[in-house]
Amino acid sequence: MADLAARFRSAYGAPLGHLLLLVGAFAVTGWVALRLAAEPAAGRMLIWFVGAAIAHDLVLFPVYGLADAVLRHAPGTRVVPSVGPSPLNHVRVPALASGLLFLVFLPGILRLDAPAYLAASGQDQRPFLVRWLLATAALFLASAVGYALRRWARRR
Repeated sequence: MADLAARFRSAYGAPLGHLLLLVGAFAVTGWVALRLAAEPAAGRMLIWFVGAAIAHDLVLFPVYGLADAVLRHAPGTRVVPSVGPSPLNHVRVPALASGLLFLVFLPGILRLDAPAYLAASGQDQRPFLVRWLLATAALFLASAVGYALRRWARRR
């Protein structure tokens, strides 16, 4: 049995579990695509999805790739085992979370279509920017505290 698994892994390039997970993911994706095909807004959803993929690949990926390269080459970010944990992930994680929050709440932060939002919810969009900034500050603060605790634990 182990020989068969080794031959499969050699031929496929990954364990059998990877293939099963991939087939399952494609099955779920196909089911969702079939369900959405009957929706009247399916064309708009497809345009949005393709636009988001293009925007990510052509705009966002180069931007955060460059930002990560700058962070990796910044002074004090070299990983030295005797010094302690690298600060890179303590910047990357809250930046990613903040960026995702920004994308999710972008219409509210930029106050797009405020009359429609007010009519639908009865609330104003003014708090969105302040709340996003507070959430971003809290994420970076929590990450800084986590980094300080890890450095402190490493020294002890």
